Amino acid sequence: QVQLVESGGGLLQAGGSLTLSCAASGRTFSNYSIGWFRQAPGKEREFVAAMSWSDGSTFYKNYVKGRFTLSRDNAKNTVYLQMSSLRPEDTAVYYCAARLELGVHYSDYAPDYDYWGQGTQVTVSL
Repeated sequence: QVQLVESGGGLLQAGGSLTLSCAASGRTFSNYSIGWFRQAPGKEREFVAAMSWSDGSTFYKNYVKGRFTLSRDNAKNTVYLQMSSLRPEDTAVYYCAARLELGVHYSDYAPDYDYWGQGTQVTVSL
């Protein structure tokens, strides 16, 4: 059974940094990509970034480019989202998700993803 577990969320002040983890288990993810999405209260879920597990390439949405960085630990089957220069508008529940790549490394479309974690709250105050 595939399981994705996020951790690392918390409350911090604007300008601070935080690293989220997405631990994957239940299958081999070598032909999957891992995406991060977020959802703020009253807003739709939006794409943040994605990493291809097959080659480690990454893709970021413009509003986090230069501030957020993806990395992975293959031995731990874990993808990390390092977030810096955080802003109040980054406040949201952050979810990681997995999708079979099928020749397309990235997708920013949530329905393309097959598996989802439970989410972790990130709150950024002024």
